[in-house]
Amino acid sequence: MAGADTQAGKPVRFVLSDRQRTAWLRLYRSSHVGPATFRDLIAHCGSAELALEMLPDLSRRGGNLKSVRILGHGEAEAELEAVERHGARIVGFGEPDYPPMLRLTENAPPLVTIKGDADVFRRNGVGIVGARNASLSGIRMTQSLGRDLGAAGYAVISGLARGIDRAAHEASLKTGTVAVLAGGIDQPYPPENEALLASIESGAGASITDMPFGWEPRARDFPRRNRIIAALSLGLVVVEAAMRSGSLITARLANELGRLVFAVPGSPLDPRAQGTNMLLKNGAIVTTAAEDVISGLAPLDGGMVPPPPVQHSLFEPEHTMSLPPGDDQREAILELLGPSPVEIDEIIAHTGIAPSKVFLAVLELDLAGRIERHSGNRVSIAPAAS
Repeated sequence: MAGADTQAGKPVRFVLSDRQRTAWLRLYRSSHVGPATFRDLIAHCGSAELALEMLPDLSRRGGNLKSVRILGHGEAEAELEAVERHGARIVGFGEPDYPPMLRLTENAPPLVTIKGDADVFRRNGVGIVGARNASLSGIRMTQSLGRDLGAAGYAVISGLARGIDRAAHEASLKTGTVAVLAGGIDQPYPPENEALLASIESGAGASITDMPFGWEPRARDFPRRNRIIAALSLGLVVVEAAMRSGSLITARLANELGRLVFAVPGSPLDPRAQGTNMLLKNGAIVTTAAEDVISGLAPLDGGMVPPPPVQHSLFEPEHTMSLPPGDDQREAILELLGPSPVEIDEIIAHTGIAPSKVFLAVLELDLAGRIERHSGNRVSIAPAAS
């Protein structure tokens, strides 16, 4: 794989060839291939092109009797051309424009689509999220935070939603802001923020998504967007959030990624403050001005970043996956799984099956849609298979 060498144990950035980029896109857009599965396929097969050839057989061995949906070569080229016509580009993990903070996170997307100035990703970022039906005081607070954090050199990261997100982007347009989209790069949501998005992309900021071009966002796509918001940020500020809200999901994901979580206190009588007040009770940093965020992040600033979670190399196999496991071994693994995620290392220890066979069995079962992947190298039974 071009440029995938290592120096002093650290992956060297590389540039995908046109052929590799097309193969990566085809693989990542195929059935049941998420970031972790993509990584394991590369490790097992050696390249995306070989993985595409082996995909049907691996899925069949995992118990899938239906044909595997693999993105066609023409479809991949059409998406690449559409993205280019839109003024954006599809960037691979490890390429120069791939966001450094996102690259440090566990199971980072192998491909993202970016439009705008990618230099904004090289600055330390602060996420700002909150209620769509924000109060006037919440909007004013957000405008102050966005303006002052931008002036302090931070990129402001948010999700282009109504209310708090919009206020955060508008306040940091001149200094640099990132809009993380739940749909394709050409499908901003809500539609009334299209002009704002155009200002972000044509100025000192950028938009980013890992969804296909033309993809209209659905409710289940927003947690995926929220994880990218958290991943791009050194710290996350929640301004207003109800108890059942996407902002609290983003805060949970930020905490799982080792990011600092900040929250603006609010009236106990306002439902929009119940989530932020709960975060404060659980240890979030009280935030009444940008200085609270700046001082909280000071130990991580100056090029320092939170320790990344344990991450397998995308380019070099960590486990030798050779002979396939037997049907009895796959069934033994499935019998151990339930709705609650368990670590793959625990499966290895309990079954006594060779690690190489367990990892290959997990890959096969994943491609067949029989298990689900989770952070921390954990798996669970897929709901349809339970």
